[in-house]
Amino acid sequence: MSFADRQERAEQASGPPASARAVREAAASRPIYQVKAEFFKTLAHPARIRILELLRDGECSVAQLIPGVGIEPSHLSQQLGILRRANILQVRRDGGAVRYSVTDPRIFELLEVARAILTSSLAESSQLLAELRQSASGAPGRSPRRTGSD
Repeated sequence: MSFADRQERAEQASGPPASARAVREAAASRPIYQVKAEFFKTLAHPARIRILELLRDGECSVAQLIPGVGIEPSHLSQQLGILRRANILQVRRDGGAVRYSVTDPRIFELLEVARAILTSSLAESSQLLAELRQSASGAPGRSPRRTGSD
């Protein structure tokens, strides 16, 4: 049994994660903007995003995730636990291995929308940078924008 599997078993022995029902009940007592903020906070870690990207192709064991995420097994187990407690991941035992998958595949749509927004923003920034470089070198390009004080 690998270190990661031992770590996962120890984490599971410490108590079951909150049920989906408990998560829904807690969410129902708060304004939706707070629930959304908590959801995005849960995703706000590079390792967690990478875990979700790797799970796009289907469930994986901890041992399969380690090389793709690139963090220590103990840190990976912590990140998996956070996603599991938030009901973003679900766990399935397969013999001695613990396998993870997403609870709702729409999470991949969310990641794609984020990628599209970032790609668009970077493209706009790249274009602006090119225009700034042209104007700094005196190269022809767009004329400077006029303000209301001209």
